[in-house]
Amino acid sequence: MPTMILRALLLLCGLSTIVLAQVQYMGMNIAGFDFGCATNGTCNFTTMLPPLTSLGGSDGAAQMQHFRDDDIFNTFRLPVSWQYLVANDMGGTLDATNFGKYDKLVQTCLATGAYCVIDIHNYARWNDLVIGQSAGAPTNEQFADLWSQLATKYKDDAKIVFGLMNEPHDLDIVAWAATVQAAVTAIRQAGATTQMILLPGTNFTCAVTFTSTGSASALMGVTNLDNSTTGLVFDVHQYLDSDNSGTHSTCSVNTTAGFEDLATWLRSNGRQAIVAETGAGSDPSCLVYFCAQNTVIQENSDVFIGFIGWAAGSFAADYVLSMTPSEATNGKWTDNTLVSECVIAPWLVNNTVIAAEYSSALTAIPTATSSSASPTSTKKGDAGSLRVRRKDVEVVVGILVMINIV
Repeated sequence: MPTMILRALLLLCGLSTIVLAQVQYMGMNIAGFDFGCATNGTCNFTTMLPPLTSLGGSDGAAQMQHFRDDDIFNTFRLPVSWQYLVANDMGGTLDATNFGKYDKLVQTCLATGAYCVIDIHNYARWNDLVIGQSAGAPTNEQFADLWSQLATKYKDDAKIVFGLMNEPHDLDIVAWAATVQAAVTAIRQAGATTQMILLPGTNFTCAVTFTSTGSASALMGVTNLDNSTTGLVFDVHQYLDSDNSGTHSTCSVNTTAGFEDLATWLRSNGRQAIVAETGAGSDPSCLVYFCAQNTVIQENSDVFIGFIGWAAGSFAADYVLSMTPSEATNGKWTDNTLVSECVIAPWLVNNTVIAAEYSSALTAIPTATSSSASPTSTKKGDAGSLRVRRKDVEVVVGILVMINIV
């Protein structure tokens, strides 16, 4: 075997191992079924825009395939409202038509080979009434029944993740933990015994206040049927504008210390979290703060096991937090600057020596120079050449097949 070919394969395998040792679940929110939902738990279906062209929305299928193939993402979160799934029948069964449309997105996600997060995007409310806490609101039993139905549908799909509720806020956290426990119990009793379940806290499940609001301590008591916490992962979100709302184009809050503090707490208590929502605007300030935050998340990937950006799907490019890729005339998709520099780049191995050897080795392989994807360009320059893409691996394996090595 030519020396440079062997070196290329070893470098590719080595870099792949390093990348995979970082955050385990990396991906993007594919929004649209949640459009029209407000923080008070009301949802206006007339503004909903499912992220599938067959349903009149954006090409979420192609976006997910781009993120899988070109960015090596392996997780997509699929927000939807409770009202939509049951056709506005509080406590009712899944509506065949509406659930069928949402399931089409779920199946499209699963077809990519990624993990797919079912996210009920209701802020712990139904039409301004807190689940299990307000008069006339859905009871814990009704919320648990929703999750029992969903778990029954997806119990045989190992790559389904159950995201119990998007961003609860302004509620009694101890009572909310009881609501969460009811849902977890229902999911496990329905036969979904191994899939991951995401547990959200109060204050919009904000990462930097997750311990101070009592969310962490209250949710520590939520368990599986056997009293274990296997597969029960905390769900945290974070934005970097002045009020943590994700509605401003500028970033003014340095969240790194908050994430470091939460990492310390998680480590001390033997628990893990997924950052299931975080995003920023396109202002230069965000390239500083957002990139710094995501680097800290990557550096603490033993406890922050996932990162899911907000958001792509049916969001237009001019949406303040858009991470929607743009489609070129040749059918290729391109990530925007924020995604390239602050979502992808922090997960790359920052070693220019290995990068140079990797690049040189690939160049030395005759057919690789024409078929390998160009390295991702990043603000930091050298980091871009380190992205180990699926196409690069295919090139090397293909050559080894041709010379009868494999």
